[in-house]
Amino acid sequence: MTELQISLNSIDKVKSFVNDITKFDHDFDLVSGRYLIDAKSIMGIFSLDLSKPIDLKIHADNLPPEVLDALKPYVI
Repeated sequence: MTELQISLNSIDKVKSFVNDITKFDHDFDLVSGRYLIDAKSIMGIFSLDLSKPIDLKIHADNLPPEVLDALKPYVI
């Protein structure tokens, strides 16, 4: 599993983030406080406090470089 801290502080960023990660078959979860949601769920993301950084958990043993490249605009 890979963990990253990301920022999704605007509606446009949330939309582009979901579009970027839905291209991959891996499981992505977002953790904010005690809440854990599927990162591919745009409605779930909007239920989180987006003013703070969010932990992204990627459930994969060997991540292809394309995944990390797609996530670069969001990583803090």
